[in-house]
Amino acid sequence: MKLYGYFRSSAAFRVRIALNLKGLDYDSSFIHLRRGDQSQPEFLAVNPQGLVPALEIDDERLVQSLPIIEYLDETHPEPPLLPRDPSGRARVRALAAVVACDIHPINNLRVLRYLHRNFGQDEAAIGDWYNHWIDSGFQALERLLAEDRRTGVFCHGDRPGLADIALVPQVVNAERYQLDMGPYPTIARIFERCMGLDPFAAAHPARQPDRE
Repeated sequence: MKLYGYFRSSAAFRVRIALNLKGLDYDSSFIHLRRGDQSQPEFLAVNPQGLVPALEIDDERLVQSLPIIEYLDETHPEPPLLPRDPSGRARVRALAAVVACDIHPINNLRVLRYLHRNFGQDEAAIGDWYNHWIDSGFQALERLLAEDRRTGVFCHGDRPGLADIALVPQVVNAERYQLDMGPYPTIARIFERCMGLDPFAAAHPARQPDRE
């Protein structure tokens, strides 16, 4: 397996966690998003979107973090990242989607760059934008977690899964932009528990070879 990623990419962070939880070895190809590696023809041949992550397995190339993670879960079923029951799977996918589909896309690097270059927003304004959308999503996510008896040590029960994989990188982003996590005690508790596990800790951006 070869994972195309960037140390600070939340989406690549998710896939690193999943690979670690599954105990799968992989090679890394570092795509420096700030230098524009993602726009080079060589990488566009891998993923025409010019986004990371992409996962290469033999002659197959997979893109988009959540489908990649579900592929890994289907092809390497232990330990499972999704519940066995349909209702549980729907809940976990929904929790992951709050992050991956609602919060993260409008805080992506290319969006922040567009705000700066095309609308002249400075770092302070971009920071306000960033935290506004994390706060909006985390308010809902906190309730979804705190008010549901299926929440356990982790987002769903007592072992980490897809929802935790999506959540942890977003909390790391929130820390980077110094968002007060006080209003989200359930999220903060789950994050701390996850980061106590080596598969999560080893996937942290600060521990990647291409970190800056």
